[in-house]
Amino acid sequence: MQQNFKSSYNVHVVRILLTFVGMIIVGSLLRSLLLPSEFGDYGHYRPGAVTEEANREMRNKTNDSCLDCHYFVKKIHLKGVHEVVSCEVCHGAYSDHVKDGKVIGEMPVYRGEEIKSLCLRCHNKIIRARPPESIKMIAMPEHLEEKNVRTDHVCNQCHHVHAPYKWIKEAREMMGLPEKWEGGSSWKK
Repeated sequence: MQQNFKSSYNVHVVRILLTFVGMIIVGSLLRSLLLPSEFGDYGHYRPGAVTEEANREMRNKTNDSCLDCHYFVKKIHLKGVHEVVSCEVCHGAYSDHVKDGKVIGEMPVYRGEEIKSLCLRCHNKIIRARPPESIKMIAMPEHLEEKNVRTDHVCNQCHHVHAPYKWIKEAREMMGLPEKWEGGSSWKK
């Protein structure tokens, strides 16, 4: 005669279900304690965050903020092709330099290879995401070889950093070369 035994192997399923229910209860309790009361009133964010962001101190400013004090650069910068580039792209956030109208820190001044690295952040031909019709793209050291200069030259030996064609135009005028550039490495006469 066969005995009917009731299996106790389903205890593990009950334990899993009880653990899952316990996690839901603890999670709901933590959520109600940690979430701000106004969260979700206007979507999936806290309405107070908008006010906090609006009142947060600005780190960045416009070029006008920089050029108000740096008037010697203003004359050069606004005549060059870099006039649309924010000063902060190369020099860092305005708030690291000025606070409440007073100078609180020095901005970085680049020299040597640092300048080449800085310029190539935008002008490197390898970066294919940049539109070549709006940004002059070069490959180093091919650019230097094409211009027949030493390959250890850095950008600001030929280009003024705030107005890249300034020195080139001045040299062209001194040598009596035509103004229009037609590509390649020669001037169209």
